[in-house]
Amino acid sequence: MTKVTKATLLAGALSVFASFAMAQDLAPLNSDEEPDRIDWSQLEATFGAIPTPAEGTKIGGVSKTLTNEYWRSLGEGYKNVADEFGLGFAYQAAPSEGDQLGQLSIAENMILQGYNALLFSPQTDNNLQPALESATAKGIPVLNVNDAVIPSVANYVGNVQRDNGVRVAQWFIENHPEGGKVAVIEGQPGVYAAAQRTDGFTATIEAVDGFDVVASVPANWSREKAYNTASTILQQHPDLIGFYANNDGMALGVVEAVKAAGKAEQVAVFGTDGISDAYNSIRNGDLTGTVDSFPVLTGEVAMEVVLRLLGGQDLPRVVATPQALITAENVADYAIEDVDQLRETLLAQ
Repeated sequence: MTKVTKATLLAGALSVFASFAMAQDLAPLNSDEEPDRIDWSQLEATFGAIPTPAEGTKIGGVSKTLTNEYWRSLGEGYKNVADEFGLGFAYQAAPSEGDQLGQLSIAENMILQGYNALLFSPQTDNNLQPALESATAKGIPVLNVNDAVIPSVANYVGNVQRDNGVRVAQWFIENHPEGGKVAVIEGQPGVYAAAQRTDGFTATIEAVDGFDVVASVPANWSREKAYNTASTILQQHPDLIGFYANNDGMALGVVEAVKAAGKAEQVAVFGTDGISDAYNSIRNGDLTGTVDSFPVLTGEVAMEVVLRLLGGQDLPRVVATPQALITAENVADYAIEDVDQLRETLLAQ
């Protein structure tokens, strides 16, 4: 770890201030396509060691919800790095994934409480915009971490959202060369990740003759709504061959609907996120697969990026984190709880 002097801290502060000034002229962020980007695996080789933060540094994390394992795991990754560097750290979230005003209130309170940097995972692309503007005015760096994207944010960490849907579509194309009817269970409208995942799947699969996306319906990240929506779709299209759900909670609701309809052998179901319940369901032969975006690792990378920003490093606007399609064939390869071992596995690919 690099020792930070007062001169380095001053340079870092000036760099942060400059980056916020420049942010006013940034084009609206499309995190999947932003050319100013770097892969997570190249950070140390390109920028060196993570600068040691100043004593008393406090970082605040604002999550979508803690009822979803994905966001709890992301916070675990934040905390791993915060503990390593002796940071003050708080991680808070709204009671539900649809409480946009509650999440905004949490973010605004953290700004008032004097945190040195903030990690935002917005519920929609716009609900934390006022907090971003307040933080910017105070010179507090904000890092957008998955999966909604604030268009004016200066720095983002996360995986390529569109690629989640593309990978699932490619599985259907490879495993059902004859084609067939498929459906999408979307996340929350107004969320960048949901739109990108859906478009990646739909555009990829519809480009191949024989496939037809017969329904694409939002279930707002709700397992219950996904169950009800999938049940209706199965009644309308009894010859359906598969579903792609924008997250694992919804996918597990779809699995229940498929089993209730007696179509488990006919209908493949894929989710997104890689939560432990999804892994267990794949092992049990229920869920066909998920696209794991490794939330603990993503959280660690995001906290490391924040420390680099505070240390004055001029990073690319997007730091891309890894993802992998998980099925029964490779579930054992990625079921790795030790994050250092997971890093080695992903770097070796």
